[in-house]
Amino acid sequence: MPRTNIEVPDSAWFKSSYSGGNETECVEAAFTAVGTSVRDSKRPHRHRLVVQSAAWTGFIGAVRSGQLS
Repeated sequence: MPRTNIEVPDSAWFKSSYSGGNETECVEAAFTAVGTSVRDSKRPHRHRLVVQSAAWTGFIGAVRSGQLS
């Protein structure tokens, strides 16, 4: 997967509904022109994972259907 340096404004990030409520497991995502960026909300300025749109859609579908937990 290619690396990208696309700037994502803070307002674009949202917390995963599966993240823990006690601030121990927080994953944030943001939709961009190249796919979905994913980051650790406790370390927002560190590395981010960029996932192509089709792969993200497949991942979310698998989670929702119970194939991944």
